[in-house]
Amino acid sequence: MPVYNKLVRDKIPQIIEGTGKRYTSKVLSDEDYIKYLKLKSYEELDEYCAAETNEEAVEELADLLEIVRALAGYHGSSMEEIEEVRREKAEKRGGFEEKVFLVEVEN
Repeated sequence: MPVYNKLVRDKIPQIIEGTGKRYTSKVLSDEDYIKYLKLKSYEELDEYCAAETNEEAVEELADLLEIVRALAGYHGSSMEEIEEVRREKAEKRGGFEEKVFLVEVEN
């Protein structure tokens, strides 16, 4: 039986059960939850970076967004608050639309 030891979406156990397979799962402590959410964010970012089509990239970005939503909730925030902070930072420092690549700054 394959061992995964990773955080999965809430309905994955039901989906596995629907295939007639047996599984083992547990509910994480808050400490482990944040640890595995952070690990999951790296996993999803790696999958985004490996995406070869726009469709795959959008699929992985949706997974990353779900992780961000969960992380925001863990930290007592919401996607609306995260978006407001993003907007404020964009107003003050800009976004990434202009593709600026900083090479060096003179001392």
